Amino acid sequence: MLGRINHVALAVPDIEKASKAYRDMLGATVSAPQALPEHGVTVVFVELPNSKVELLEPLGEASPIAAFLAKSPDGGMHHICYEVGDILAARDRLIAQGARVLGNGEPKIGAHGKPVLFLHPKDFFGTLIELEQV
Repeated sequence: MLGRINHVALAVPDIEKASKAYRDMLGATVSAPQALPEHGVTVVFVELPNSKVELLEPLGEASPIAAFLAKSPDGGMHHICYEVGDILAARDRLIAQGARVLGNGEPKIGAHGKPVLFLHPKDFFGTLIELEQV
């Protein structure tokens, strides 16, 4: 069911500062910030040869990233995103096996313009998992 790792997401308190560190200190190619109001975040992607790192900054007070940063003010790993061929089939299989899909269980459109779902971290050893259809 799982394909390659699409990205690892890091919550950051200051996306400009984090982008500068990746670009200037690590020599990475960094995308322009993209606001995703439906997800409550602003994102930047650090391009790597085999994957991406997604930097997440809260967008609004109700952002789930704001709650994460309240507990970890310096930021940290937020989730890992795996690619799947058919997100609805993956969701149905996971639910049948007892996994919890966050939200209403229906995919939303993610930062790459593709359907995404999030799986409850308590079902996956403390790791929030995002599935993205490719």
